[in-house]
Amino acid sequence: MARAFLFVLDSFGVGGAPDAAAYGDEGADTLGHIAEFCAAGAADRAGLREGPLSLPNMSELGLMHIARSASGRFPAGMPLPEKVYGIYGAATEVSRGKDTPSGHWEIAGTPVSFDWGYFPIEGDAFPQEFIEALCREADVPGILGNCHASGTEIIARLGEEHIRTGKPICYTSSDSVFQVAAHEVHFGLDRLLAFCRLARGLLDPYNIGRVIARPFIGQSASTFQRTGNRRDFSVLPPEPTLLDRLIEHGRHVHAVGKIGDIFAHQGISRVIKANGNEALMDASLSAIDAAEDGDLVFTNFVDFDMIYGHRRDVPGYAAALEAFDARLPEVHKKLKPGDLVVLTADHGCDPTWRGTDHTRERVPVIAYGPGIRSRSIGVRRSYADIGESIARHLGIPAGAHGRSFL
Repeated sequence: MARAFLFVLDSFGVGGAPDAAAYGDEGADTLGHIAEFCAAGAADRAGLREGPLSLPNMSELGLMHIARSASGRFPAGMPLPEKVYGIYGAATEVSRGKDTPSGHWEIAGTPVSFDWGYFPIEGDAFPQEFIEALCREADVPGILGNCHASGTEIIARLGEEHIRTGKPICYTSSDSVFQVAAHEVHFGLDRLLAFCRLARGLLDPYNIGRVIARPFIGQSASTFQRTGNRRDFSVLPPEPTLLDRLIEHGRHVHAVGKIGDIFAHQGISRVIKANGNEALMDASLSAIDAAEDGDLVFTNFVDFDMIYGHRRDVPGYAAALEAFDARLPEVHKKLKPGDLVVLTADHGCDPTWRGTDHTRERVPVIAYGPGIRSRSIGVRRSYADIGESIARHLGIPAGAHGRSFL
């Protein structure tokens, strides 16, 4: 039995990216800064968590040593484990950008060697001809926003006007992305998704990576909240990924969470949707039960990024990490001889950093399973080493990028 389970802790960077300065992120360190805040008592929150960051299961799998190899220091306040049981290391991103598709595609063995298109920070974010064509084809009276913004902030600011006028809220970030927020009832979820599909086609000439539908509910700024019906419309990866190669060799890829959207539903056998990290873990455990010999279960745990990283919520991020760590024994109990679990991330989103965007960082690489010998794999040159290691474990030919650490 050879199966693989790849879990991406979305945005769980470990600092140390050698090119961080080029992205304005020199010194960013998601794990390190969360640990510092916790150790200083600055991440205590009544009823949520308190004290130093506690990740005993990931620490025993090498997380502390990963942090030191990536950024030069152990996380503050976290005890070193007596023994490390996993394969452990860090990986440096070679793709251009610090966005979700680039990170995931590189993890799956396909780095991004081209430059994404981005929208300007100053003035109107979107080209006038694009907005005119989109509003005409979608039959809407115009848009609101047209700027760089935080999703929760812009919904609170413009949500009531959106309900009153029927104009969708359109905004972007430092990523290559066009985001659309609209009310699930007043505007309609199906209408929002159709609007985003139109935008996806119109944005292809601008080389924009993703269009994201951000539905919300509520009746006023104080009650608006985004729902779990988010949908990402991504362009296709530039060449076949690990997922495509697995399908080609008769394997199954179980895509949990937003993985299907990130890969534009290419190389996917089964899509499993769930809302929130706890539900995503439940769905992953069920997928492990269903996985057959040679299959890959691929999960994105989005809450770390979407709810805590972008919102710069240090206590929330810390509590989410601790909750994830506490459930890892449930994964261990599901493993059979020949199984491989890989824990990693796609970029950073340091909740102590300025702004609300992703941060350029190295990511952790933890691999373990029955019979796998514990060892350090150092700092890998590319996330693609992860995909090539899974390919080797599952017995399919190597791809063009990356080098297996197995």
